[in-house]
Formats: sequence, structure tokens, C-alpha cells
Amino acid sequence: MKSEVPPVKHVVGWSRARWEKAEGRSGQEGFTLIEILVVITIIGLIMGLVGPRVLNYLGQSKAKTADIQISSLASALDLYYLDNGRYPTTNEGLTALVKRPAGASNWNGPYLKGSAVPLDPWGNSYVYRQPGQHGAYDLSSNGPTGREGGSGENTAITNRSRR
Repeated sequence: MKSEVPPVKHVVGWSRARWEKAEGRSGQEGFTLIEILVVITIIGLIMGLVGPRVLNYLGQSKAKTADIQISSLASALDLYYLDNGRYPTTNEGLTALVKRPAGASNWNGPYLKGSAVPLDPWGNSYVYRQPGQHGAYDLSSNGPTGREGGSGENTAITNRSRR
């Protein structure tokens, strides 16, 4: 005689009727509308408090990235100067750091990694002028506005603070 294997659902103290009730769909499961609205309100409050701080950090990080890239470009320009005895002209631009310009006989580049001059964090080209109004050259990012000047978070980032 084979012994019957008890069902997997057999738990001491639970009757068959209790199991059937626990497994049955009584229409009472799920969340109520009030519970969902409370959760959405809490999420909204958290986003209202945290969101502006996150966006502020994002803006600051782009400005810091532009400052670091300007420092890197300034170092590359200094290496170019050491090799050629002059900085690239405004017409030659920053491209002279990755491609030999016509008049640079002692060019020992490329002075930047990659085959192109990087864009600023907002997707704009860096502005390079030689001779500069504030030194041998001016190097800047026009910031998030893409235009010169600005104030506060929209101010241009320049190499002037480095000298």
C-alpha cells in the first residue's frame, strides 16, 4: 500500500477551508485610492525638497568641468608656446593644438588627446583670442547661455582667474 504524500500546503493548524479562503480572490486585495494618493503626495514632497538641490549641483559640476577643461587647454597652450616660441593666433585657434598650423615649424603635437578640441560642458566651442585683452591670450567658455558675459550661474568661465 502506497502512503499518500501530504499536500505541500499542509500546515499544522490550518484547515482545508482556511487554505481555500487564503488563496481565493475576494476582491479585497490591492491598494485603496487614498493609499495611492498619500504615496504620490509623499513622493512629490520629497522631489520638491531634493530636486532643486540636485539641479544646483548639476549646474555647479558643469561650471567646475569647464574650469578644469580651460586649465587643461591653458597647459596645452603653454606647451605649444614652449615648442614654437608663440601662442597660436586667433585665426589658427585651438585647432593648432591638435593639427599642425602652416607657420609652426617646431610643432611637436598634438598637445591634446584625441583628434579634436573638446567642447565645453554645454556643447559650445571654447572662445580663444590671441593677443588677449587680459594677458597673452584669453580663453573662455560662454557658459550655459552660449553668449559672452552673464551673471550668477550664467556667467562666462575664463582663464583670467588662473593668472
